[in-house]
Amino acid sequence: MTTISAALLLFLILDPLGNVPVFLGLLEPLAPRRRRIVLVRELLIALFVLFAFLWGGRVILDAMHLRQESVSIAGGIVLFLIGLKMIFPSPEGMFGESEGGEPFIVPMAIPLIAGPSGMASVMLLGSENPARMGDWSLALVIAWAATAAILLSATYLYKALGKPVLVAIERLMGMLLVAISVQMLMDGVAAFLRGAPA
Repeated sequence: MTTISAALLLFLILDPLGNVPVFLGLLEPLAPRRRRIVLVRELLIALFVLFAFLWGGRVILDAMHLRQESVSIAGGIVLFLIGLKMIFPSPEGMFGESEGGEPFIVPMAIPLIAGPSGMASVMLLGSENPARMGDWSLALVIAWAATAAILLSATYLYKALGKPVLVAIERLMGMLLVAISVQMLMDGVAAFLRGAPA
């Protein structure tokens, strides 16, 4: 996997376009200046969490005695479920209703930006090819920067594109994510079968 394809995968998983309406709803009670401060803070927290999973993923796998194939299969299943929810969203949103007040870490940083699928994906990247941690770090920064740019311009995007267009784009991204998840699942099963004793 190239750095650009890894960045694209992470960008699809972070799903900034799908999060635009959710973020606008969460930030609506706040003053306009405060909204930007809260959003930047949550984006930075999410980046820190994702980097922690990228660089500490190998340690976590070793501590839990997990094989890379199991992480690949589990990551594929999680991505598949996230992709399905993007294509067929529930009325209460992907992660359910959130409580009022100023968001802090939950639900914006985690799980809306740095969700389980994002954490599993960066951990998988880091554990499968630890020699390319610089490439994976760059891919994460690219995906995060694109996500931040979209979320920071959420109000303008919502006004310019409208909800139907954003929903259509999110469903298209969901289709791509489902295809990527199936490939991850097949790769994990194939690697497991190659390593299985005859």
